[in-house]
Amino acid sequence: MKKIASFTIDHIKLQPGIYVSRKDYLGDQVITTFDIRMTSPNEEPVMNTAELHAMEHLAATFLRNHAEFGSKIIYWGPMGCRTGNYLLLAGDYESKDIVPLMTEMFEFIRDFEGEIPGASAKDCGNYLDMNLGMAKYLADKYLREVLYDIKPDRLVYPE
Repeated sequence: MKKIASFTIDHIKLQPGIYVSRKDYLGDQVITTFDIRMTSPNEEPVMNTAELHAMEHLAATFLRNHAEFGSKIIYWGPMGCRTGNYLLLAGDYESKDIVPLMTEMFEFIRDFEGEIPGASAKDCGNYLDMNLGMAKYLADKYLREVLYDIKPDRLVYPE
C-alpha cells in the first residue's frame, strides 16, 4: 500500500505550529485540512484523552459559533497520536490565514469557566473523561509558546 501523506512528514523535525496538512478538491470546492500541532512529537509527553476531549468540546462549540468561520467549519478533532488536532475548513486557506482564529479559540479555551458544553451523559458518549483544568493549561501554553509570536517555520512543514 502507498504511504499516506501525513506519514511522509518528518516527525523528528516537526515542532508545535499550524500547518496545512492537505487540500482536497470536491468539484470546485476546496477543503483545507490543518495540522494544529500542540506538542513536539516524540520529544515531549502527549496530551491525555481527558484534556483533549474537553478541548474538543470547547473548540467545536467555539468554531461552529464563530461569526466569520462558523459556516466553513467541517471538523475539529484530536489526532490519534495525541500531539495535536485537525481542523478542516471549507475553502482554500494557508496556515497564516487562521492564526487569528486559532488565537481567539485558544484564548476562549484558556479563559473558559463553567460547565463544558455537551458534557453530560445525554449529550456525549464519554462525558466523564474530561479535564478542563489541563485543557486550559495546554491552551495557555500553546498561546504563549506558539501563537502569540508565531514564526514562519511554524507555519510550513519542515523539509
